[in-house]
Amino acid sequence: MPPVDSTIERLRDLPRSELAEEIESIVLTKFRAVLLMDESEDLPVDVSYFDLGLTSLRLTEIRQSLEQLLDLSINVSVLFNEPTIAHLVDHLTQAIQEA
Repeated sequence: MPPVDSTIERLRDLPRSELAEEIESIVLTKFRAVLLMDESEDLPVDVSYFDLGLTSLRLTEIRQSLEQLLDLSINVSVLFNEPTIAHLVDHLTQAIQEA
């Protein structure tokens, strides 16, 4: 796994559409791992985390992992106010562009 610094630097240099695709890929990988899903299984991005079967504890684990990987702080309200992968990807994309 590349160091966090090189990952975040690489992401910051991407145009927004490519950045969003990269972030979505990272987020989907984290969610699939926690949900014990295979890489080939479809994971809807517009369905509530809780409808996908996630618990608050698992969501906290994902949040902490993403914060470390992306060197960002993710406000808990982002996860619970609009709890979908699509919303999280939008939030993270914007946060990286503004960092």
